[in-house]
Amino acid sequence: MTSVLYDAPGPRAKRRNILYTVGFLLLLVLLLWWMIGELDDKGQLTSAKWHPFVVSTSWTTYLLPGLVNTLKAAGLSMVIALPLGAVFGIARLSDHKWVRVPAGVVVEFFRAIPVLMLMIFANQLYVSADGISSDIRPLYAVVTGLVLYNASVLAEIVRAGILSLPKGQAEAAHAIGLRKTQVMTSILLPQAITAMLPAIVSQLVVVVKDTALGGAVLGFGELINSRKTFAANYANVIPSFIVIAAIYIVLNLILTTFAAWLERRLRRGKKSTGAVLPALDPAGGAGTGTGASAGLV
Repeated sequence: MTSVLYDAPGPRAKRRNILYTVGFLLLLVLLLWWMIGELDDKGQLTSAKWHPFVVSTSWTTYLLPGLVNTLKAAGLSMVIALPLGAVFGIARLSDHKWVRVPAGVVVEFFRAIPVLMLMIFANQLYVSADGISSDIRPLYAVVTGLVLYNASVLAEIVRAGILSLPKGQAEAAHAIGLRKTQVMTSILLPQAITAMLPAIVSQLVVVVKDTALGGAVLGFGELINSRKTFAANYANVIPSFIVIAAIYIVLNLILTTFAAWLERRLRRGKKSTGAVLPALDPAGGAGTGTGASAGLV
């Protein structure tokens, strides 16, 4: 099947694609074989290196507390950054200059600063503040840095998602007497959410991974920082990195799978629905045949 943007491959192209696929898989298998051989030569595949991962105390003492802290920091950052980003994204589309310009300045400012600098600055700010203990301060600093940076990025995602909609959507809504707030909340945002969802999920995956910056610099007890103590006690640096990487892969896979399910659900919900009307017989009365579906777009 041929489309405007893509020509269906012919027989020669199909054979060539199969050869490329087989060649790539062979190279991947060889790479994995080489990596396993190197790990075995260095003694990283011995049972002593991997035995701690089947001991419950290793998880309850080191890895699970780090995982909980990672999820806590990422969850708090997501809950705060999502609505904050939506507010600033909508504010950048305001017709009022006194709303649009300050929102743009805030978004561009925090989007231009590395998230690690924001975490360090927030930590120093909390050091000088009274009533914040040293135990909770790294969590506050990590969440603050993640919120400020990711809210500004999400604001641009929201703004781009709304601008991607046809202008006729807003014009039609204004024509039937809807106010600006009603147009945004009832017409534009519900349609833009589906288009924005992949980009939003990608940014949320970044939030989960960026919690490791707080562990590396601020001593926040997240997953990778907990791995450091775990590996020092059991002398299994490489296996611990492999297991932690697998945990991150599972976390992000769960997040993207949920987002894909949510996107499909939203798309199904946006399909037109309506009442089924009975077919009219030639005499003008209601018949019992197949009805016509009247839907709203």
